[in-house]
Amino acid sequence: GAGMGMTAPVSITAFPAEDGSLQQKVKVSLRIPSQFQANPPCPSDESIKIEERQGMTIYSTQFGGYAKEADYVNYAAKLKSALGSEAAYRTDFYFCNGYDPPMKPYGRRNEVWFVKE
Repeated sequence: GAGMGMTAPVSITAFPAEDGSLQQKVKVSLRIPSQFQANPPCPSDESIKIEERQGMTIYSTQFGGYAKEADYVNYAAKLKSALGSEAAYRTDFYFCNGYDPPMKPYGRRNEVWFVKE
């Protein structure tokens, strides 16, 4: 029953297939606003879970526009190429992040995050 509004980024955990495309399973995460973090309201929908994300170090790349799955896959490949073989990061998933409301036409911000091991 508590209204929290939209937070940014909207973070989608993507699970890449062998060919770099994304598997059909994804996990969408929204940040709980600061004033609710100490005591978040209990979700009324059992498919919604509250999880605490531990601190992490990430490798990131940023791009604009209305991001589609193909954009995230493309920028993930570019980030992988830029990192080369020296960087150690999780390869079983990565984060696709969007920071803007759908009605914002210009100056949009999207990011791909790889989690450092």
